[in-house]
Amino acid sequence: MKRVLTALALIPLVIVLVFLGQDWLVTVAVGAVALLAAWEYLGIAKATGAEPQRIPVLAAIAILFAGSLLWPDKLPVTLGAESLALFVYCAFASPIERVLRDAAAAVFCLIYTGFTLIALPALRTSEDGKSIVVFLLCAVWAGDIVALYVGRNLGRHKLAPKLSPNKTWEGSAGSLAGSLLVTGLLILLAAQLAKRDILTLSYPGPVLHWMFLAVIVNVAAQVGDLAESGLKRSADVKDSGTLLPGHGGILDRIDALLLAAPVLWYVQVLQHF
Repeated sequence: MKRVLTALALIPLVIVLVFLGQDWLVTVAVGAVALLAAWEYLGIAKATGAEPQRIPVLAAIAILFAGSLLWPDKLPVTLGAESLALFVYCAFASPIERVLRDAAAAVFCLIYTGFTLIALPALRTSEDGKSIVVFLLCAVWAGDIVALYVGRNLGRHKLAPKLSPNKTWEGSAGSLAGSLLVTGLLILLAAQLAKRDILTLSYPGPVLHWMFLAVIVNVAAQVGDLAESGLKRSADVKDSGTLLPGHGGILDRIDALLLAAPVLWYVQVLQHF
């Protein structure tokens, strides 16, 4: 029940932000989520013996989001420069026996919780960007919800027991079905709204195109979920945090999005080549 109530409270806020928020506000909001996720990731890294100073890492993520808003075409340069800066900082600031672990944790944190979420404001500013972000979020959320219930009630065959013992192939199939179903509903909703000259949602092109994107997003989301589980298990940590009742930490809640968002971003970029 805590999980459901938390979702019911947060989902409307996210949807309103996607449709009504200014570009800078969306970037600030996503950046704040990235900073919270980074804080939790650094806590996981600490359990493995890596302990880079948090302030430089968090500052690098904040600068990355600011740069993506002010100079979006310079994003690769910003990311590369910050990665090198964090490496050099750890080389001089960390105890010698921890330099490798601290530098690896700091740079990976920048990429894993920072660069991945840059995809959300980047997607939103693209053509039909608001509709694309809604599609992404709904595909990930629906897949997660259906996987939870199908896995608990019908799950028999383990998907990746070393990474996440509770995940099953049945839950995985349910997740894919959930993403496909919600994508079909979004397309139908957009068509009905268009008949009334309401262009809030727009999913142009063949239906199969969007179904294919739903499969890509769902697979990426499931892989992202499993990968974050692997990180926690390697550090012998159950949850990344306790900020969200019923969900654990921020990182636990957005783990699927951390891979699904950049994958969809890359696919959208490749389509324009």
